[in-house]
Amino acid sequence: MGSLAIAVASACCFGFSGPMARYLGAAGLSPTEAVWVRMAGAGALLVITLAIVRPGALRIPRDRLLFVAAYALVAVAAVQGLFFFVITRLPVGVALLLEYTAPVLVVVWVRFVRGLRLARSAYLGAVVAVAGLAVVVEVWDGIRLDALGLMAGLVAAACCAGYFLMNDAFSDDELDPLGLIAWGMAGAAVVLIPLSRPWNIDWTVFGRTATVGGNTLPVLGAALWLVVVATVTAYITGVIAVRRLSAAVGATVATLEVIAGAVIAWFLLGERLGGAQIVGGVIVLAGALLAQSAAARPKTDPAVRLTPEASAAG
Repeated sequence: MGSLAIAVASACCFGFSGPMARYLGAAGLSPTEAVWVRMAGAGALLVITLAIVRPGALRIPRDRLLFVAAYALVAVAAVQGLFFFVITRLPVGVALLLEYTAPVLVVVWVRFVRGLRLARSAYLGAVVAVAGLAVVVEVWDGIRLDALGLMAGLVAAACCAGYFLMNDAFSDDELDPLGLIAWGMAGAAVVLIPLSRPWNIDWTVFGRTATVGGNTLPVLGAALWLVVVATVTAYITGVIAVRRLSAAVGATVATLEVIAGAVIAWFLLGERLGGAQIVGGVIVLAGALLAQSAAARPKTDPAVRLTPEASAAG
């Protein structure tokens, strides 16, 4: 249950991403500028902190350099950048649903590419969670199809699946997870420079306040919360959860981010939760619990890490 609590904590931290980004948007930053501030701030914070307290974590073995570069490009930069591209072509609800088909992609990959058998509840939980998300985002409301947006959304989902699979693809002896996250974020900030053009950011806005939904926050405070809680803490707890629960289970539990974001927006931004959000949230939670139950069962294959004990042994 401890591993599930870590995964839920990660989802809740990620849930602050949207609301905090809304404050940055209200202050005048574009979505891509806000994403760059988020990645650059988190990358700098982690790299500097680790350089002081745990320098060994930043050492990347030569044979893992390509893996770290791919992690920065695919698991961080592409997931962030593609999502903001998709919402320019499709409704936000549809974009969210496309990206969070990742759990289904993960279980399909694990079963048919890695050739590993999972408990039936892992498959069922992934499908139930995605169905619940369709209800939460009310995907039927104002739906429109755009071929380019749909294609980009599916690529974003694949990259999101890659995030979970890559976090489950190495041992702590090979690569320090904290170092991977730090270099992944720093690398993503570099990759996103051509899109975000940080030299155009009006940095004076961080000395002002912004109001959203009748609530006013210092812009710098919102940015720091976005960096420290919704990014650094969220990614660290997310990686820990994936490595304890497995990629398939961790990806499904991560869908709770959308529910957490809706609840946070309700309290912080005054955005009302409708009946669909409540019903869908219950369905998503049921899917997450179903998937997590797979982690409590004995392994059927020595290569499948489904329990905390197995993760520690790996």
